[in-house]
Amino acid sequence: MKPLSIVTVLLAAMPAAAGAQAYKCEVPANLARPRPDLPSRSEPKRVLPIGGYTLAVTWAPQYCHENARSPSARLECGSGNRFGFTLHGLWPDGVGKEWPQYCTSTALLPRKLVSQHLCATPSVQLLQHEWAKHGTCMRTTPAAYFARSTGLYAKLRYPDMDALSRRPALTAGGFAEAMATANPGLPAAAIRVTANRQGWLDELWICLDKSFAYERCKAGSGGLPTNAALKIWRGPR
Repeated sequence: MKPLSIVTVLLAAMPAAAGAQAYKCEVPANLARPRPDLPSRSEPKRVLPIGGYTLAVTWAPQYCHENARSPSARLECGSGNRFGFTLHGLWPDGVGKEWPQYCTSTALLPRKLVSQHLCATPSVQLLQHEWAKHGTCMRTTPAAYFARSTGLYAKLRYPDMDALSRRPALTAGGFAEAMATANPGLPAAAIRVTANRQGWLDELWICLDKSFAYERCKAGSGGLPTNAALKIWRGPR
């Protein structure tokens, strides 16, 4: 595991409990056009009642460690930009085990809207996917959907990731507690921690009720057990 590097004056000046996670982000003048994102046999249309929401954020150093050579990751991982946690998306949850998805057909997102949100979600195609799969089930517009998701994301603060990555015997529960300490009002019980098969931090899933307030995650809703060992990739020098 390699130590976290300081690549910009902005990053060096940030406090340990940081908010904005685009340490360095430049949106290119010429953006790729997204492809349509459509339901399929494995990902079918499901129009179901909404029982709550999940806000998913991704630990970018780990994502880039695993996907740096992927063309779809070029903006995030190969363009000189630098991120901490990025916004994966805001997902409506179902009342039961299944969740709504791909509720209505949708056009491609406007270029201006994509540009506005790329420093939160640094992938043109992921933005299209999140709106098509999740946002269309929320009876709202693309602009309002992304304003809601980026607003919730912008409220989050983060613990000192470098210090946590060096903590002996770090667990998923220990990380959730550190995240809760950095965010008064966000209980550790509202945080699910996910990791890859090798135990490296992948994402945080924040549980929200139907009014978008933090709530205790439901049993069986995914994530690591609180006592599971957790490692944090700090990125290249």
